[in-house]
Amino acid sequence: MEKISYLKSFSLTFLGSAPGWYKVFIISCLIINPIMTMINPVISGWMLVLEFIFTLAMALKCYPLQPGGLLVIEACLTGLADMENVRHEIGANLEVILLLMFMVAGIHFVRDLLLFVFTKILVKIRSHLALAILFSFLGAFLSAFLDALTVLAVIISICMGMYSLYHRTICGPDANVRVSDDRLVPEEFKDDLEKFRAFLRSILMHAAVGTALGGVCTLVGEPQNLIIGEIAKWDFVQFAIRMSPVSVPVVICGFITCLIIEKFKLFGFGQEMPESVHKILVENDKKTMENLTNRDKIKLVVQAICCVWLVVALALHLAAVGLVGLSIIILATAFCGVISEEEIGKSFTESLPFCSLLCVFFTVVTVISQQELFVPLINWVLSAPKEDQLPIFYMANGILSAVSDNVFVATIYVQQVFNALQAGVIDQAHFEHLAVAINTGTNLPSVATPNGQAAFLFLLTSALAPLIRLPYVKMMWMALPYTIVLTVVGLIGTWFILPGLTDTYVDMGLLHSVNLVK
Repeated sequence: MEKISYLKSFSLTFLGSAPGWYKVFIISCLIINPIMTMINPVISGWMLVLEFIFTLAMALKCYPLQPGGLLVIEACLTGLADMENVRHEIGANLEVILLLMFMVAGIHFVRDLLLFVFTKILVKIRSHLALAILFSFLGAFLSAFLDALTVLAVIISICMGMYSLYHRTICGPDANVRVSDDRLVPEEFKDDLEKFRAFLRSILMHAAVGTALGGVCTLVGEPQNLIIGEIAKWDFVQFAIRMSPVSVPVVICGFITCLIIEKFKLFGFGQEMPESVHKILVENDKKTMENLTNRDKIKLVVQAICCVWLVVALALHLAAVGLVGLSIIILATAFCGVISEEEIGKSFTESLPFCSLLCVFFTVVTVISQQELFVPLINWVLSAPKEDQLPIFYMANGILSAVSDNVFVATIYVQQVFNALQAGVIDQAHFEHLAVAINTGTNLPSVATPNGQAAFLFLLTSALAPLIRLPYVKMMWMALPYTIVLTVVGLIGTWFILPGLTDTYVDMGLLHSVNLVK
């Protein structure tokens, strides 16, 4: 009886309130994986990748850090990944971690201004079509010059503020209830709350895909763009022109897709903001304007200056994105009078769990690298006939980026292609075409899954996702029309438009090549 009691207690404490079958699954993986590692490390590596993706899919039932972390700790202990290589992988992505630590916290201290501005927008614009295009455009435009994670963090902060405002208002001023608790939501508001969740899901997914649309266009749009541009010796203008045969049609078709799925209410899109929500936003905006004190106005002005500094610093790359975020924390807190350690600490509650999860993810990437899981596919692509390599590179990068880190995939592929150029296997023009295929391949088809892009993964694991009922599978379903359109248009652009239009640009003198062969 005592043994049974201990087992029951263990089943209750292990992974907390996660479903029982999920606990059994994780324990089974922990038992099977070491055995498979002894038999075949490559198969064991692929099993770990699939298991980690599954933990992401279960994010709303159990945060992926714990089950995913247990799996990668065991992988390190059994030799699938060397800890020094893990440290190197995390170190190589230090800028991304600093970004999450400080930029997301920095956004927390300018949220009053953001909520003020976007409440004005949502109060004035009633058309869900116009709002969808606006958020998609903002996501694309800002991501082309800033960072996708920063852009999405801003939009998540805005949506979280609106959701919290509505939830608190309908539960009543005396109801001491968390925004995750719907038990005190009056019956007459439950239907509107579900509609508001659907509205926020639409806004966020349009914005998230917008970051991918803008991210493919410029040298600073995504981290892998910088790596590719550095190897190919392309500056900002050269990079944008070289990507334009693919990026311009993709952006246009992406916005058209946004209009169509909103207009015809497809794939979970098209939900208008409920009238009760709009009424609360109007009343809150009116009350805010009436109760604005001189101190409040000074705070808004300070936060506006901080936002201007944020845009200028990121656009001109005056410092690493994370360090710019740290400067926002210092400036906004100093001039808005926030000097309590406890209040500053609250700003990190959103980002630090994801930072921890990202380190686990980089350990999985280390397993992929150390066990050379992608090498057979890379070798097969490089052995294909030259005329077939552009579409094959594009799709191979897209598929791998959807299940792995697109920065890692792009780095591996562009280095392999550069080595082929140095060895005389391919010529300079073909290398430049392949570099475009690699960039577009890692940026576009990767919207298929939440783990394909860091911004999507951040949204999935944010505190907002469970509130608006946005799990892994739902994100994949809502991204599906974009995935199809972006992948197909990108493939057509890479395969058919890119070679001819690039030659035209060269003839016009818009492009020049730097001799990369030593």
